[in-house]
Amino acid sequence: MFKVLERLVQARLRLHLTNSTNFSQFQSAYRRGHCTKTALLDVLDNVYTSADEKHVTVLIGLDLSAAFDTVCHQTLLQRLQSEFGVSGIALSWIWSYLTDRKQFVKLGLRKSPEEVGVPQGSVLGSLLFAVFCSPAADIIASHGVGHHQYADDTQLHLAMCANNTATGLSTLAACTADVKLWFMQNGLQLKPDKSEALVMGTGNQLRAASSLTSVKVAGVDLPVADDIKVLRVLLDRRLTFDKHVSAVALSCNYHAQAIRHIRHLLTMDLAQTLACSLILSRIDYCNAVLHGAPSGTVHNLQRVQNNAARIVYEAPRRSHAYPLLKKLHWLSVE
Repeated sequence: MFKVLERLVQARLRLHLTNSTNFSQFQSAYRRGHCTKTALLDVLDNVYTSADEKHVTVLIGLDLSAAFDTVCHQTLLQRLQSEFGVSGIALSWIWSYLTDRKQFVKLGLRKSPEEVGVPQGSVLGSLLFAVFCSPAADIIASHGVGHHQYADDTQLHLAMCANNTATGLSTLAACTADVKLWFMQNGLQLKPDKSEALVMGTGNQLRAASSLTSVKVAGVDLPVADDIKVLRVLLDRRLTFDKHVSAVALSCNYHAQAIRHIRHLLTMDLAQTLACSLILSRIDYCNAVLHGAPSGTVHNLQRVQNNAARIVYEAPRRSHAYPLLKKLHWLSVE
């Protein structure tokens, strides 16, 4: 019943908060028409544009420690009032919603330390966290660094000349240092040693920038990785998405074998539901980022889908999958 009340409050608050000029325009969470896919597409669009301009892009994934658990209620309420114009009964309700709520895990006689912050797993908690962290976007923008956020997941990206990366690296170092300071002043902790860095571009651009082996993030030298996971999508240096597709195929094949093992116990409808929820949902997740990927990469996912269709219909492993896909009304991956 309480979640119903939270949804009613969210319906009244969300439009007001997200339409405010103080709400980060690069925050994709909790906004109508925005999702993890749009967040990734925005980042990738900047990378592709930079590559067309013969620049490499340095992408940094920032890591926050226990972000939701350390939000200061008083600071949040002041920010809602002064920067987002929430006052009166609405502000009093949020104060009542936040105060005297503590979470802990209990196992037998042992209990974890009590946590404050915004309630995790709640309807309003994530939106309030986005409001709390909105000013960080201004800090990043002041350095001329591009960024995108999804809840507490933040990616910084900056294009730089492959033959002269010193200026860009200095800008990123100063930006991340200021971001870390802002987080500390607001009760949050940035963990630079747990953050990740990736350099992306064409083959020629990456060879020209081969001397770029580390990036300074908030005073910590991070080694440049071969790939990093952003919102459950594995990005590699040349954006071929081979490693991402391989990881998706591995996960899907694991679930396909599990369904095959019990297929004789399932009805057709139940088998189709399991295949859609456990396999097709993984294939479809953020599939727009694969636009323009090599045909062999897409074909690997098509084989996974074909296998799922054969399992649903209990067809031989080498049978033609197209008629089965048509019966199931499953569009091809491409």
